[in-house]
Amino acid sequence: MAPRKIIIDTDPGQDDAVAILLALASPEDVDVLGITTVAGNVPLDLTSKNARIICELSGKVDIPIYAGCDRPLGRDLVTAEHVHGKTGLDGPDLPDPTLQLQDGHAVDFIIDTLRKEAPGTVTLCPLGPLTNIATALTRAPDIAERVQQIVLMGGAYFEVGNITPTAEFNIYVDPQAADIVFKSGIDIVVMPLDVTHKALVTKSRNDAFRALGTPVGVAVAQMTDFFERFDKEKYGSTGAPLHDPCVTAYLIRPDLFTGRHINVEIETESELTLGMTVADWWGVTDRAPNATFIGDLDGDGFFALLTERLGRL
Repeated sequence: MAPRKIIIDTDPGQDDAVAILLALASPEDVDVLGITTVAGNVPLDLTSKNARIICELSGKVDIPIYAGCDRPLGRDLVTAEHVHGKTGLDGPDLPDPTLQLQDGHAVDFIIDTLRKEAPGTVTLCPLGPLTNIATALTRAPDIAERVQQIVLMGGAYFEVGNITPTAEFNIYVDPQAADIVFKSGIDIVVMPLDVTHKALVTKSRNDAFRALGTPVGVAVAQMTDFFERFDKEKYGSTGAPLHDPCVTAYLIRPDLFTGRHINVEIETESELTLGMTVADWWGVTDRAPNATFIGDLDGDGFFALLTERLGRL
């Protein structure tokens, strides 16, 4: 089977970095047509810089990288330096990139790529706020029917919120964009906190990354060393959840994941629950299902895949 064509839309972020590295290490499974950056974990200039740093770390410097939207559609930008550090990639000491951004805007690249490739052959993989994706769908409604699938990290139901009591960070940063995406009619697969909080980097799993002895393995171990302090203190967990790599792992090994096809709506009005993903897990409404909401994963299989693939770089 030919590798799946994907565009990674991202706001790196240490866990974004691992998701990108997993994709770049898996050319037999995914063909990364390009990486688009968005403001989220840190402002756009840093997410764009970090995407280039990650590609150079991997040795894959032929992937085009485009900078996208620098703010949400209808509100001020909220960032997460309290989790990811002032650079977004705190932990390892990585050199500034020499790889240049492509000319042009990420949204134009998304639109042009979807119009150029055969319908139903490109999957969008958002790892951050959905601003770029929603802007592309609003500007070019014809692309919706050309998207094979959207596999995204965002939202929560049983795990409620990680930036407010009811909202997950990516959706909260731009709930209006998320609302547009979830109402697009595109086949959507969601990696919410409900599953990503089960992808925990325990000490033994992080030791396995470090034991690879490669620049990539050591850098990934140092990234998780840095950002796990926040989650371990917050949740009392044994390690940090690797949120975004769940997206890439699903593309490679969907058998590692289980979930339900349900209705998911985005709260865009309430100050109390802004950005909440209202997931009808129990089917108590008559609202039509619009997303596959993942709830569980094989953690050992996930980390075995991740360690083996990172060892290739």
